[in-house]
Amino acid sequence: FRRAEHRDLSAILKLLREDELGKNRELSSETPARCYEEAFQKIDADPNHSLMVIELDQRTRPIIGTYHLTFLSLQGATRLQVESVRIAEDYRGEGIGTLMFEQIFKYAQEKRAEIVQLTTNKARKDAKRFYERLGFQATHEGMKLQL
Repeated sequence: FRRAEHRDLSAILKLLREDELGKNRELSSETPARCYEEAFQKIDADPNHSLMVIELDQRTRPIIGTYHLTFLSLQGATRLQVESVRIAEDYRGEGIGTLMFEQIFKYAQEKRAEIVQLTTNKARKDAKRFYERLGFQATHEGMKLQL
């Protein structure tokens, strides 16, 4: 588990494109497009953001997971928002996601976050069940507006 570096961008994008939602949402180019390059630079420069990767073994597939952490404040309470959670398809069901969230919870406690929150697409039924097993509760209805 480590902070992503620019050299990881192609591997991160490959993970984001692995499922049906990502295939339809993300750009399909193998080379990172300018928009992804700019987004990485913004995230990397902001101390409230951490784009993370899970690296298993550089000799096989170096990056097998990714997630994006953002610290937010609400009425003085620190919240940790978790986004873009992906585990490589070949490694799902092996406990890596659980280890990932153990690291996330530990990090949140170190930073004195009072709440860890996330959103998941309604089409991702397995992900929702996984988050519920970790103790997350669907307390809000998420909404988006595409601009």
